[in-house]
Amino acid sequence: MTEQQDTVLIAVDGGGTGCRAAAGTLRRGILGEAAGGPGNVGTNFKAATGNIRSAMNAALAETGLEDTPASNICVFMGLAGANFPDEMARVAAEFAYGAVHVTSDRDTAVVGALQEADGFVVTLGTGTIVARQKDRVIKTVSGWGFHLSDQASGSWLGHQLLRKTMMGEDGMIAQSPLGTQVLAEIGGAAKAMIFSASAAPGDYAALARQVIPAAQDGDEIGLALMQEGAAFIVSALCVLGFAAGDRLCLSGGVGPHYAPYLPEPFTRHLTPPAGNALQGAFTLAGRAALAE
Repeated sequence: MTEQQDTVLIAVDGGGTGCRAAAGTLRRGILGEAAGGPGNVGTNFKAATGNIRSAMNAALAETGLEDTPASNICVFMGLAGANFPDEMARVAAEFAYGAVHVTSDRDTAVVGALQEADGFVVTLGTGTIVARQKDRVIKTVSGWGFHLSDQASGSWLGHQLLRKTMMGEDGMIAQSPLGTQVLAEIGGAAKAMIFSASAAPGDYAALARQVIPAAQDGDEIGLALMQEGAAFIVSALCVLGFAAGDRLCLSGGVGPHYAPYLPEPFTRHLTPPAGNALQGAFTLAGRAALAE
């Protein structure tokens, strides 16, 4: 047993709906996990870093490693909203550990799903990640945040659902049972306007939970949204060089639900994810510790 093998690792997966942290060691792997509030540092930096810190402390407490000197801990975070080096450095400066590595949540999602394998990953939760991994090199498209992209994600589905619902209210398209239900739950068109003026991506993602079963039942709006999302996934994968029969992982709370809407060449080698983004962050924490 070497000192390096006993290095304490903390991994963080921070998303728009919530964050998760895992703690353990190189030798023993993940020993404890904890969850917290939203961890998108681009949406609310102070609240997100506070939620992340709480989850990290809880994960350490779960493992019994809470008394480990901070200088002996290596941290790896994959966070929504940490898309550029200055943002990553700003997050890292908030945490006083021996080593703190911060990336966007893209890398952690891809490594979690594929580990060392080459292939493609579509991770759809509140946001969107479409990526290719080859020889440990990751390339992505989309994932630039709710206001610019994140097509096919939970937040996109919820936002588009509300837009189509309002078009149905105006008689521009046929209103569907899903649209009628959503409008009734919100409290009418006026309340929908109030909701949209302040809704965060996570608020829209909550609406997406109704889209998936409605589409399965043949609802016109729900079905149209899932088909539009699938068309985006196909386009994004093609940009990354996807070829028929390549390995593809669909992950996240929304991602796997698109499988029935994708053309057969894209699902020919559909592979369950090897793990999740939190496990990917822990793997990358281990790589970082070994490299130091």
